[in-house]
This record gives sequence, C-alpha cells and structure tokens, in this order.
Amino acid sequence: MSTEMTTPHHPATPTTADAAPPARRSYWSLWKDVPRQFGFLILTMPIAITGLVVVSTLFFTGVGTIALVFGIFVVVAALYTARGFGVLELVRLRWAGRPPIAPPVWNRGAREDGFWRSLFAPFVDGHYWLYLLHTFIINPVVSVVTWSLTVAWVATALGGTTNWIWQRFIPQHDRDVWLHDVVLDFLFPGNAFSIDPSLGESAFEFIVGLLFLATLPLVFLGLTALHSVIARGVLGAWRSEALQLEVSRLAASRGAAVQAEDASLRRLERDIHDGPQQRLVRLQMDLASIERAIDRDPDAARHLLGEAREQARETLDELRALSRGFAPPILQDRGLAVALESLGARSVVPVELEIGLPADGAPPVLPASIERNVYFVAAELLTNAVKHADASGIRLRASLRDTCPTGWWIDLWVTDNGRGGATLEAGHGLAGLEERIRGLDGLLVVDSPVGGPTSIGAHIPFVPVTAPGATAPAAS
Repeated sequence: MSTEMTTPHHPATPTTADAAPPARRSYWSLWKDVPRQFGFLILTMPIAITGLVVVSTLFFTGVGTIALVFGIFVVVAALYTARGFGVLELVRLRWAGRPPIAPPVWNRGAREDGFWRSLFAPFVDGHYWLYLLHTFIINPVVSVVTWSLTVAWVATALGGTTNWIWQRFIPQHDRDVWLHDVVLDFLFPGNAFSIDPSLGESAFEFIVGLLFLATLPLVFLGLTALHSVIARGVLGAWRSEALQLEVSRLAASRGAAVQAEDASLRRLERDIHDGPQQRLVRLQMDLASIERAIDRDPDAARHLLGEAREQARETLDELRALSRGFAPPILQDRGLAVALESLGARSVVPVELEIGLPADGAPPVLPASIERNVYFVAAELLTNAVKHADASGIRLRASLRDTCPTGWWIDLWVTDNGRGGATLEAGHGLAGLEERIRGLDGLLVVDSPVGGPTSIGAHIPFVPVTAPGATAPAAS
C-alpha cells in the first residue's frame, strides 16, 4: 500500500531540516548566501511596518465597531491578514536560505466546515493570535534593530574600503579626523605623532572597512538566524500538533489495514463462491445423474463417475490455489482464453465459444486481477445458466474494446436459450456478481425477459500491462 502508510510530509510535521542541527560550514561558503540574506534583511523593516499599519488599522477598527456586529468581520479580516504576513515571513526566511519551518495546520477538517465555523475559527485558534502578536509588536521591533545593523554594517564596509577613492572629493574642513582626534588620543594620551592626516585617515578607514566586510557574512547569518528563531517559536507548528497528526496517521493506517483485510476476505468469499462452489454444484449434479443411471446404464454411470472425479480434483486444485491467494492453475498457466475454453468444455449444457482475446502474452496484456475476476464471472454465469435456466444451449463471447482515449474494456457475454426471468435481486447470485464488477468500475447488463432468452454482459475497464516493445492492436 502506498497511501497513508508511506508517511507523507505534512506541513505540521517537523522536517529533517528542522530537527537535525545544521552542518558546520566554511567561512567562504557563507558568502554565497550574503545576497539572499541582504535582500531579506533590507526588506524586513518596510514589510514589518506595512504589516503593522495594515493589521493594526483593521484590528482596532474592528474592535471599535464590534458592537455594530460587522466589526467581528473586520477583526477576522485582521487575523487573516496577520496570518498572511506571517506566512510571508516564513517564505522569505526559506528564500534567505534558512531551514524550512513547518507552518501550523490551518485546515482543521470537519471542525471548520461551514461558513460560521470558518468565520469564528480564528478566535479559538491560538496560532492566529500569535501571528497577530508577531505582526503587531515582535516583527516591527526586531526589524528596526536588524535593519539598522544591516544598513550600518554595509555602509561601513563599503564606505571604508572605498574611502581612498572618493575621499579626495570631500572638502577637508568637512571631514572628521577619527584617527588623530579619537583613536590615537584615546589610546595614547598626549602623543606627538606626526602622521599625514589624509593618508592616515584613509588607511584607518580602509582597515575598519575590511573588518566590517570580513564579518559581513557572520553578521548577516546571525541577523537572519535571529528572525528564524523568533519565527520558529511564534509562527511555527506546535509539537503537540505533530503528535496529534501522528496519532491520526496511525489511526488511519490501522483503519486502512482493517479495510484491506476485510476487502481480502470479501474477495476470497466471492472467489470461492464463483469458482469452487460452482464446481461443487456441478459435481452434485453429476452425482445425481450417476445415481439415476447406475442401475439402468452402468457404463454411462462409470463415465459420469470419471468426470465427477476429475471435477473434484480440479475443485481441490482451485481451493489450494485460492488458499495461497493465486488464480486457478489453468488461468495462471495458460491465460484467460484457454481458461474460458476449459469452462465451456466442462459445462453440462453445450457452450458455443467466441473468444476474441489475444494469445497469451500478446498485447494488450490483461492485468492478472482482471483475468481472475473475468474467469470467475464467466464461471458463475455458466453455472447459473446450467442450474436455473433450463437451457439447451449457451453462447459465451469475450472480446476487447479500445475506447481511446478512455482506455481498454473487456466485454464478456453469456447468452442462453432458457426460460429467462433473471433479475438483480438482493441476496441472489447476480447481485453478488454485480458487486464484484462494480468494485472493478465495471458494468453488469442483464437482459432476461420471461420466456427467454437471457443475455448477461459484464463490461470491465482495464489498463494493459505493456511489455517492452509491444504495440497495442487496433480497436476492435
């Protein structure tokens, strides 16, 4: 099975990137993330201020008009808007190279079905209020700090390392002489150093610019990591949600296993009913014929006894195959066409066969499950015709149809010249047959007027098992 059992990634389930500590990276590899981190940090404060203005306007407008009822809708709009800004923050962090943060589970399923439940869901979901807090207070405050540090660090790094280019265009009386007036006087009080102010200042600012430039990747990494830590704690999913989802997943897996087991039991029940049980009915009829003929025609009775013994052997082989979950041996060994011919040959009532199926292995190759089901459907239809129709002749026709582009179908028709009157009443054999075919997305057609004749068609879609290099035949 590959549905829930494969444990698909759910938004609220912590990913490997969330759980595992990041690997240590070399200093030079940090530089490749600098452009993305700079883009994230430089846009943080404008986005945060925009979110603060929009959400606060909506929220306080809604709170102020809540007595007029429509204020409730405005507050809900504020909560959803805060959620949008929070989701944007998570997306931006991932774009900046941070490990992905699992968002909360917003769709609560049946709990939020309907308009009013969806409307009031944000009021009882703590995540909405945390997103509101993040948009209201946390992100604006933190973004002012990180944005200011980003601008200051980039300006100092670029300005210091390029000062020697543009400092000559600045009037000397407008320049601050940091090296002489601040640094040297602080480190060496009363010094009498004679250093060219222009050359010394350029060298000092270049060294400071190099220091800031060298630490730029580390600073950017730390600032984006700060935003990531805050977002993980405020905007991310809770561990309790992951545990609830795991419990739900395990419950669904257990339910799927129970359903699969039930389906297997029902399939085995149908296979026994449509296969060995029909053979046993035939065996019972042969034994009744032997009982009637044993006194008046011993030779015919011995002949019927041999056929009954062969029928019992084939029934036993079929039961053994079903107990192992396989198809009947003749179907498994020689294919559906030969298996249908075998069914017709064993019938008490003469069967005219029209088998338009490809030879075993020729395209289009039927899936094994389709072959098995068609075989059992044909077996039950022939047995019903022999047992209930009082027919003297039966025709079995099987063919394929290519209904491109919708796909391939197999058509199985069993027609007898008996008394008719067959219906799809609940509890009868045809009703179980219809259930089997409906489970294959197929269709059972019954045309049986009183007095006969009876025509029953089973139409089942399938996807061919294409062999390498095989080409499908033309539509029939």
